[in-house]
Amino acid sequence: MPEQSEAPSAETTFSIWRDARRARKQGPAAIEARQRRRLGEMVRYARRHSAFYAELYRDVPEDVDDSAVLPITSKQQLMARFDDWVTDPDVKHADVRAFVAEPTKIGERYLAKYTVATTSGTTGIPGIFLMDDRSMSVTSALAAGMLMSWLHLRDVWRIAVRRGRMSMIMASGGHYASTVAAARLRKSRGKRLQVLSSDTPIHELVNRLNEFQPALLAPYASIASLLATEQDSGRLHIAPVLMALSAEGLAPSEYDRIAAAFDTTVGNSYAATECPFLSYGCPERWLHVNADWVAFEPVDADYRPTPRGEPSHTVLISNLANRIQPILRYDLGDGIVVRPDPCPCGNPLPAIRVQGRAGDVLRLTAADGRRVAIPPLALDLDDVPGVELFQIAQTSVTALEVRLSLSPGADQNATWRTMRSRLATVLTGYGLAEVTIALADGPPQMTKGGKHRAVIPL
Repeated sequence: MPEQSEAPSAETTFSIWRDARRARKQGPAAIEARQRRRLGEMVRYARRHSAFYAELYRDVPEDVDDSAVLPITSKQQLMARFDDWVTDPDVKHADVRAFVAEPTKIGERYLAKYTVATTSGTTGIPGIFLMDDRSMSVTSALAAGMLMSWLHLRDVWRIAVRRGRMSMIMASGGHYASTVAAARLRKSRGKRLQVLSSDTPIHELVNRLNEFQPALLAPYASIASLLATEQDSGRLHIAPVLMALSAEGLAPSEYDRIAAAFDTTVGNSYAATECPFLSYGCPERWLHVNADWVAFEPVDADYRPTPRGEPSHTVLISNLANRIQPILRYDLGDGIVVRPDPCPCGNPLPAIRVQGRAGDVLRLTAADGRRVAIPPLALDLDDVPGVELFQIAQTSVTALEVRLSLSPGADQNATWRTMRSRLATVLTGYGLAEVTIALADGPPQMTKGGKHRAVIPL
């Protein structure tokens, strides 16, 4: 007998968590059944409430339980049809853009009911994404399940004894998902939350962390690698109970090195603003996709299915929780490999590894001969006025060139002066004032997979 879906009003964070836990106990068939049911519900809702999907799905069958029958969507396509895409007629693209232009509104709810997060445009198109209460409840429930899979009871006690002090190291200056989360956490944690910018020089990060002594540490993965080196050297001396990494993929051995350096549990998650609950890591260093709430399809360059065990060109995802901006068969742009056999950790959710999100670290040489590493997110300069897209390419151990794509009407000379000054300030903070910075002749370049890399090491 098919499962009966709960009415939206009956869905709470607890009931979603309980259902996800039940699905994992019941196994792959139960997980797939939930995915099929929720996909059908989302497709019906989208074509009924979104003018964009009503048009796109004109020839799609009425009842859908397999995402492969749907047309493919992209960030560029959805952003171009923003007002037709959203399912709430009160939401207007111009109004949302004005909302995210205000740094003081980070963490606030748009129209008092939607969470708003922006992306920095790693596929060449900046995005603005809204999340409704249902999506936030699913995110919270699955995050709770993720943390429970990483922590033992003794870990929870150790965190409580240290009053839950948490340090977050993340990009700053925008309505990114991490900055929105930090703004909301500040209200509940107060001084127990330390928020550090990813562009902070490594020696300053070390000093601040040594002083704060976090029980929980949430850095980007590439920054965690740098911190592990500092911990091994003795300059950093902290003892986090858990390190929760995000944003970039590392080699499995690097996660083990980080865990050994801090003698701690290292949890990893792979997600996107478009689907913040996409997956989470296990002790075997695989990522398990929350397939009861997201449909995913690894495909080749012609969008044909990629066999398990083989690297895909990209992955198509369908977010089965968010109704305000339905994201269905969406080209995420990252290559993945799906494990062909059950994961030894025992988790029945599909296991993947990401091929296209490696964290690139610049390694430059200072005037005194020191080798200095700079994580890519320390160079997040998307908020420079006039810059639509940028790319920093390393041309030698002491030289960088910047490729710029300007906003319409922007003055190239003025924009370049500002960009160069900002980049020089970052380099000086790392003791690299002698590194040369040049403006490239051409615009930012895309990879063969259509991705934009903001930082390209030598």
